[in-house]
Amino acid sequence: MKKILYSLGFTLLILVGVLYISDYSYLLRAVSKIYFTGHSTAFLSDYTRFDNHILPASENPQAWPLHKNYNEVNLSEDLEAFHKKTQTVAFVLIKNDSVYLEKYYDNYGSDSKSNSFSVAKSFVSALLGKAIMDGYIQSLDQKVIDFIPEIKGPYADLVTVGDLASMASGQRWDEAYYSPLSVTTAAYFVEDLGKLILTQPIDEVPGIEFIYKSGTTQLLGMVISKATGKNLTDYLYETLWNPMGAEHESFWQVDSAKKGLEKAYCCIASNAKDFARLAKLYKDHGKWNGKVLLDSTFVTKSIQPRFPESPEYGYSWWLKEYKGHKVFMMRGHLGQYVITFPEENLILVRLGHTKGPKGSKEDPFTPDIYTYMDAALELNPNAG
Repeated sequence: MKKILYSLGFTLLILVGVLYISDYSYLLRAVSKIYFTGHSTAFLSDYTRFDNHILPASENPQAWPLHKNYNEVNLSEDLEAFHKKTQTVAFVLIKNDSVYLEKYYDNYGSDSKSNSFSVAKSFVSALLGKAIMDGYIQSLDQKVIDFIPEIKGPYADLVTVGDLASMASGQRWDEAYYSPLSVTTAAYFVEDLGKLILTQPIDEVPGIEFIYKSGTTQLLGMVISKATGKNLTDYLYETLWNPMGAEHESFWQVDSAKKGLEKAYCCIASNAKDFARLAKLYKDHGKWNGKVLLDSTFVTKSIQPRFPESPEYGYSWWLKEYKGHKVFMMRGHLGQYVITFPEENLILVRLGHTKGPKGSKEDPFTPDIYTYMDAALELNPNAG
């Protein structure tokens, strides 16, 4: 028995050594931070296991007003059952810029932090708009190579910042969340994310079609940091987070304390009502309580499809025409959603541990999204 244990221990030691010196050394970090916790993928509170930049609360925090009928409505039994099944932690409905309903589950509260996952992509796109507005970047047509001359690939000199924001980069990327060997998994755990991104060439013609790739937003984040001379956290705080009156301290995950590069494609740890502020800003055409924070032309362009054959996506915002309503949304792994009905002046935020069944491959929206859109519309007539 001892020989067997020694043999297993020696084999494990060799395996760890091989991983450590190979391109898959990040798997050791993945095991310690995610897999040994009983999870098969990233999870809502995993920001506590990574290095982060602090995103402070606003110097002038602005609480959302409460609707005159605040929390007077009861959710249907079916919706409550769905929340339980999909492990919802926050469900917030904002009508006419006032909180109409908010419910929290699983010991979460209004100030509980939750990983945004790809909801962060919309924030990064907003920072692109701000960098253009501030004169750091000329336009959506400026070339990425102007800022990141190290990018490689036969079409590296063609890709623009607009191509990155609209997911039309031509970048080589494997968008596989549950494969431990995919570049998406590697991006979550490597300690030098910038180096990893530069290994992914622009090997297809950019600006042709929408193909969702997290590495594309990461490259965009690197462009914005290079253009502004600021890290994304500081630039977000200075230009949007602070002016929008965010109430609670939040965090943005970075690759490592040494490198300090934000995971631009994901991972702002914040709360439902502070996430909703960006939706309000876009609903109001870039103005926050009358003050222009983003150019209205950029905002309008962002929430319209770039490619007619891909009506579901604009510039880092998901888009939908649903039951006669225009909808734009921020959307993240495991069912993090900020869904806006601009014509109804209605914002729904849902955060949770899972999102339920995948649905059909032909539909870019999972069935749970329809459940939440229906819930928002059913609750809306009573909101006044």
